[in-house]
Amino acid sequence: MRYGVGPRYFNNVALVMRFLLLLAGLGSPFHGANAENNIRIMAFGDSLTAGFGLAPADSFPSQLQRALEARGLPARVLNAGVSGDTTSGGLARLDWSLSDRPDMVIVALGANDALRGIDPAITRANLAAILEKLRRKKLPVLLAGAYAPPNLGREYEASFNGIFPDLAKKYDVPLYPFFLEGVVTVPSLNQGDGVHPNAEGVAVIVERITPYVVSLIESVTQTM
Repeated sequence: MRYGVGPRYFNNVALVMRFLLLLAGLGSPFHGANAENNIRIMAFGDSLTAGFGLAPADSFPSQLQRALEARGLPARVLNAGVSGDTTSGGLARLDWSLSDRPDMVIVALGANDALRGIDPAITRANLAAILEKLRRKKLPVLLAGAYAPPNLGREYEASFNGIFPDLAKKYDVPLYPFFLEGVVTVPSLNQGDGVHPNAEGVAVIVERITPYVVSLIESVTQTM
């Protein structure tokens, strides 16, 4: 992934310098979620990122933030999840969400599109528009995929499930294939509705996705 020279370029330079100084044990220390120099990662999604039914400390952004801090990468993970949001809703609020000035973005939208049986062509177009906007902003992205429920039929399933790998390839962004991997079919990891993960389920998600997030952070240093 290449980044052009402009305001965002210099933001990325600052991020790289903070990252390298941290690894060297030099420079300004990182002191938790409100530290000025923290890496700002926006979790842009629906109820799965918003933390529906969970205490704030158990939500995906909070648990991911702690996981990164435990790896020596203090970060502020911004909770930009809206329960019930579709890709259409996400696209409509993207510019407003970016006012928080993240350094990188995890895009985790699409599950509600599938649950509502929205035309996959609409989902594809919305996600493409989101990724295009983020590319123009020179923001590194991790795309988190979703799978269609099998009861919608093979044709819908194939059309929907192909959206995420196709767009990851087109926009040259890393893909975490399925946000709920390891959780969706395990009752003990889900709340009573059988749809939303409980705190333990979120911990599984975070454990699996954290290496992808770390790789995204490292990719910034490799492109400079």
